[in-house]
Amino acid sequence: MKKLIALSVLLLCCCMISFAQESNNGKQLWAKSILNEKAPELKVEKWLSEQPETKGKFVLIDFWATWCGPCRKAIPELNEFQKQFKDDLVVIGISKETEEKVKSMKNPVIEYYSAIDTSETMSKALEIKGIPHIILIDPQGIVRWEGFPLLTGHELTADVIKTLIEKYK
Repeated sequence: MKKLIALSVLLLCCCMISFAQESNNGKQLWAKSILNEKAPELKVEKWLSEQPETKGKFVLIDFWATWCGPCRKAIPELNEFQKQFKDDLVVIGISKETEEKVKSMKNPVIEYYSAIDTSETMSKALEIKGIPHIILIDPQGIVRWEGFPLLTGHELTADVIKTLIEKYK
């Protein structure tokens, strides 16, 4: 009987682990949560860089603006993520500002893919109310991380990205 109970507990634990999902753990969001859901289709008005190949890659999308201090503060770290995880990750910055406004920003330099979307197609789909807002999408198109990348206690770090890549690759 003890063996049967132990086996049942073990099976239950295995089932719980296999169905475990990423969690926001009470993190404040300034957008609609789509964690563990299919991401909206990547649509932009115009690419300011070349258009990236995203098939089979993790895609980190940063919704940002030139006037946003935290957005600009995150750019060097996003540059590093693109370099560090170049084989598995594509980093894309999307601004709702005009091409001229984005191109006039000289510092910090964006070293990842960049686009504008003045019609805010994806921003509206995600109901983004505050920026920067980042979503990290796995190769199957599921959002595995979302939120304000500098939020204390919920920062988006290289370790977080590495863990998610290893888990969902």
